[in-house]
Amino acid sequence: MFGRRRNAGDRDVGTAADLTAEISDEARAGVVPHGTGPWDVAEPHPDVQRVDLGSLQVPVLPGLDIQLVFAEQQGAWVTVRHGVSELQMQAFAAPKQASLWDDVRAEITGEITAAGGVSSEQVGSFGPELLARVPAEPGQPLSGMRPVRFTGVDGPRWFLRGLFTGAAAEDPAAAAPLEDLMRDVVVVRGDHPVPPRELLELRLPPEAAQSLAEEQARAEQESRFGGQLNPFERGPEITEIR
Repeated sequence: MFGRRRNAGDRDVGTAADLTAEISDEARAGVVPHGTGPWDVAEPHPDVQRVDLGSLQVPVLPGLDIQLVFAEQQGAWVTVRHGVSELQMQAFAAPKQASLWDDVRAEITGEITAAGGVSSEQVGSFGPELLARVPAEPGQPLSGMRPVRFTGVDGPRWFLRGLFTGAAAEDPAAAAPLEDLMRDVVVVRGDHPVPPRELLELRLPPEAAQSLAEEQARAEQESRFGGQLNPFERGPEITEIR
């Protein structure tokens, strides 16, 4: 659902129960009340320190490690770690007059079932979401099951998907720091044409890109002199951005 999210503060003054009921209704409808984010870059948003990763500007908060992960077949995503919990985020292009999260949830549910997992829909702080148990090893149901939680937010011409794993998939207290971070993410859609559902570009900040290029150059030089180049298993990562 697109358009500007209505600020609860813009409504007529009512009781706390009225406000709670209104926010709950918005959550069930898949609308995140304005004032909580995630934010579109064009709308007013809190001025906090964020790392610029292209389509996502991610808050830098104490105790949270931010990584940008590149995978050859899966594209790129941002991983934020807090203790034994993780949040993975990706932003996608979306149509002007339609939402994606309803369709994406149905697709994820089908994929989970096909992989031998189980899922159920619930209403969380970002609206409708999926709580699931999936094989610990992809494609191997006998490897045991692990909990995961999928969230989604439809914005103006973008869709932000979040995946909570570890303790944050089931424990609200463990999820709280990561939820707070996701609420303060800024999405940069850009004005250039992008087909719906295509992943919006993620990129390293200039300083990190330069450091990575220098590291790769050193590795290539060592390999020419008999050394062995060990490729990144999960791709280049940014850790502990402050």
